[in-house]
Amino acid sequence: MTTVTRLTGSVGTAHTRVEGRDKVTGAARYAGEIPFAELAHGWLALSTVTRGRVRAVETDAVLAMPGVLTVLHHGNAPRLETGYPGLMGMPPDLSVALFQHDRVPHAGWPVALVVAETSEQAREAAEALVVRYEDEPHDIEFRTGRPGTYTPPDVPHAPAATAKGDLEAELARSAVVVDAEYTTPEEHHSPLEPHAATARWEAGRLEVVDSNQGAVWVQAELAGMFALDPGSVRVRSEHIGGGFGSKGVRAHQVAAVMAATVLQRPVRVVLTRRQMFSLAGYRSPTAQRVRLGADADGRLRALAHDALNLTSTVHEYLEPSAMAGRVLYDAAAHHTAHRMVRLDVPTPTFMRAPGAAPGSFALESALDELAEKCGVDPIELRALNEPEAGPVSGLPFAGRDLVACFREGARRFGWADRDPRPGLRRDGRWLLGTGTASASYHAGVAPSTAAVTAAPDGTFTVRISASDIGTGARTALTLIAADALEVTPDRVHVLIGDSDFGPAMIAGGSMGTSSWAWAIHAAVAELRERLAPGDFVPPEGFTVHSDSMAAVAALPPKERHSYGAQFAEVAVDATTGEVRVRRMLGIFTAGRIVNPLTARGQFVGGMTWGISMALHEEAVRDQVSGAHVGADLSGYHVAAHADVPHIEADWLEEERDADDPIGIKGIGELGIVGAAAAVANAVWHATGVRHRHLPIRPDRVLSAGGGAHRA
Repeated sequence: MTTVTRLTGSVGTAHTRVEGRDKVTGAARYAGEIPFAELAHGWLALSTVTRGRVRAVETDAVLAMPGVLTVLHHGNAPRLETGYPGLMGMPPDLSVALFQHDRVPHAGWPVALVVAETSEQAREAAEALVVRYEDEPHDIEFRTGRPGTYTPPDVPHAPAATAKGDLEAELARSAVVVDAEYTTPEEHHSPLEPHAATARWEAGRLEVVDSNQGAVWVQAELAGMFALDPGSVRVRSEHIGGGFGSKGVRAHQVAAVMAATVLQRPVRVVLTRRQMFSLAGYRSPTAQRVRLGADADGRLRALAHDALNLTSTVHEYLEPSAMAGRVLYDAAAHHTAHRMVRLDVPTPTFMRAPGAAPGSFALESALDELAEKCGVDPIELRALNEPEAGPVSGLPFAGRDLVACFREGARRFGWADRDPRPGLRRDGRWLLGTGTASASYHAGVAPSTAAVTAAPDGTFTVRISASDIGTGARTALTLIAADALEVTPDRVHVLIGDSDFGPAMIAGGSMGTSSWAWAIHAAVAELRERLAPGDFVPPEGFTVHSDSMAAVAALPPKERHSYGAQFAEVAVDATTGEVRVRRMLGIFTAGRIVNPLTARGQFVGGMTWGISMALHEEAVRDQVSGAHVGADLSGYHVAAHADVPHIEADWLEEERDADDPIGIKGIGELGIVGAAAAVANAVWHATGVRHRHLPIRPDRVLSAGGGAHRA
């Protein structure tokens, strides 16, 4: 028998990734790299029209090409079920129900899958495939005031509209009013690893090796779509090269399962970078009107945030941009509303900080405009309007240290030395300015299951259907389990990314680590109760299982969020219009920080994306063809190393919520929230010109220099 030595202190200390060596040496295999015997390769052929119908798929010549095994299309593909409940009980996304009809709802819609012995043969054949269409007029125009907009139905925890107080009356009573429209463009996830999936049948069971953000999520959707018992489907996803919301259930997984079912051999489908722009989801463009009314000292009387986003004609997705103000600021009249419009475009989806990233740009820019009009410091304006309870819900806050973040950030950033007047600081040809903004993101927890096995050699194995999409989750869970077991991390082995491990929260919504931690703690608590007296592990070892559903359900309702204060300094070349971010600082409160090393990486990564959002990212669709212009990383610009300055991220200790025994809050989304607004507010401070439309490109800076509206 082996004695377990009790230790503490793993959580909160910096640890390198437990799989780090495997990743840098190439030992870690990603979904598109894992070998299978008799592996065939599928290549999706995408529509070249934006709206219409497929008249004919001419397969004879392609089937005669070397190595080609089959061509699947709407005329011969397996039939799919579409009436099953999707994620969180929502309707399933029909944009992944491939080859079920002849309709083309957007450019880049999959019209066929060519399967061959090699990927090169499949690609050549797919490019040679002739598809004939009946072309129809399309509509991709996104703008405010256009016909066809509508109020979407409420989704879980996110009503489409909220309202309290008399908005028009409070605006009329206000000494200062801001009424402005802000827009953000279509933005794409662009993870480093493309989407890839391999499907095979083994002993009557479907196995899918995939790159995803939730193995059980994908398992449930595939089981529903193919009318299979969930237990007969296994999804594995051990290493993921970034997801940011895009790696849920996508067309390539469905295509791989279809082909494997037809051919009865393993089939792999990998998306190209260009195909990802049509098939992997994206963040919808937004048009947001923010109206703020305040007394002369800056105290809010009215807050209205109206947001418009697009969706496809196939599936409805809401980008909840107006939700930002439901937590951050209160007013006697407080109204938020969403509207949508169906267009002939692919379906948008979750993208890092859904709603909060574009919504914070609009709201925090408007707050900065209000501060200028009132002659109040932007930080003091936010402190003045701190709510005592949820502005919409009325619920108590489970900790809220937003003002503390601003105070500490202001001290470190040197905010007290800032001249509030715009356009005064110079460094040669560069105009200099500083800006700030609030950050907030929901900190939730969802039921999960876990299993912990005690081995006779004194080690422990944790099995949980978690996903590490590059965040360091595998390492964080190792530290969490080690602390709960009171052993050193080297005695804990965490296995993740396998639907056979049971239901668990997906890696999304900044809820993964906290949800998984609840399940692990519950399993460890039972394990320790069952250990023999004196902490001896019996020679045969044993396994315990946990389900956190009852404990999570018992949490009393509160406003649970992470918070932060973003600071940015920019330099603007008035001659060329170039904007350079010189430094950024983010101070956050996010509960217990499990691993400071990877946590800082998450914060800095989010802030870097905020720079990219503010200055670079913009997907453009051609109005005539309906397709993307430059659907690759040459045409779609993201921040490169030269665009990223010194970024500092830190956090404050937060008082624990007595109702939350785990105390962990997600941080994956928080870093991007408010970052673009801080940059935009800094550009105003440098130039005296407001930029309400992202990205802040050089041509926009130059055109605004002479005739732009000033706040």
